[in-house]
Amino acid sequence: MHKTLLPDGWPRPKGYANGVVAQGDSIIFCGGQIGWTSDEQFEHHDFVGQVRQALENVVAVLASAGAGPEHITRMTWYVTNRAQYLEDLAAVGGAYRDVIGKHFPAMSVVEVSALIEPEALVEIEVTAVK
Repeated sequence: MHKTLLPDGWPRPKGYANGVVAQGDSIIFCGGQIGWTSDEQFEHHDFVGQVRQALENVVAVLASAGAGPEHITRMTWYVTNRAQYLEDLAAVGGAYRDVIGKHFPAMSVVEVSALIEPEALVEIEVTAVK
């Protein structure tokens, strides 16, 4: 069971929740997923393509625990280019809805100078409660 938190008087955020309270049998910690395929190959060299692939990787990890996107309670995105993230926000939102659906957990986005894999443009880690 998940419930998003919205303090009195705060505007409803778009595309994320300020907080989530969850209760369940399992807590799943998904390590940072980047935009490469299961055989560690980058098929996409653009930001939106890598976001879609990273989200698909998150869903695959959750599925291996018998969970799905609806169980996500928290996401942290690490991006190497804040301006690119903001420029592509509409397309990122479309990719997000295609893969995750209309489920919006607590979320943070952080710009970093680089990720460990030189080709990676985004890394997404997740906590889920099933």
